[in-house]
Amino acid sequence: MIGIRNIVILTGAGVSAESGIATFRGPGGLWEGHRVEDVCTPEALADDPALVHRFYDLRRAALAGVVPNAAHDALARLDRGWRGELLIVTQNVDDLHERAGAVRMLHMHGELNSALCAACGTRRAWREALPPGTRCDACGAEALRPDIVFFGEMPYHMTRIDAALAAADLFVSIGTSGAVYPAAGFVQTARAYGAATLELNLEPSAGSAWFDETRLGAAGALVPAWVDEVLGAG
Repeated sequence: MIGIRNIVILTGAGVSAESGIATFRGPGGLWEGHRVEDVCTPEALADDPALVHRFYDLRRAALAGVVPNAAHDALARLDRGWRGELLIVTQNVDDLHERAGAVRMLHMHGELNSALCAACGTRRAWREALPPGTRCDACGAEALRPDIVFFGEMPYHMTRIDAALAAADLFVSIGTSGAVYPAAGFVQTARAYGAATLELNLEPSAGSAWFDETRLGAAGALVPAWVDEVLGAG
């Protein structure tokens, strides 16, 4: 693509939906039957740790039954083939980008397959059930919790993400609602630094007006087609 060297991509729940991972809102969504306040806040963890841990245990276990889809595969192909700078920032806590082969990526909202010690801040890979009171190997505290950024907590890697947005020639948002900040504001940041902006989504997001171009459709079709364009012109 002419004039494009540095690309930042934001992915959301719509990228993994075609793999069978439920999105958050709407019929069948993860929040159906649960209030956000019950399962995804620091207060919920303090008030009912068994419920919160069980909620994420079920989500972690469900990863074994899903596989990356065409959108994940296409972004991994872009990661391998793009000669310029590339950063995939995902709001998703699944591991499908990695399983597809993406390397230049960050999880800004944490990971299901990781445990965080609330006492010392140590993180470690974790794939089994994580009951409340699980002991941290690093400090000995019985304080391991899901390594998930709850509402009200600061997302991970914001300094690196901000630097990438400042250097980006192109910002692409894929499968996001445009309703959750700070990720919803990335398009405005990228525009302010002079980047071109593109949205690939099933339907217009809450921030569609900020994008130079919006393409609507399933991620499994839109993303491979876009990656073909980029690599073909790069």
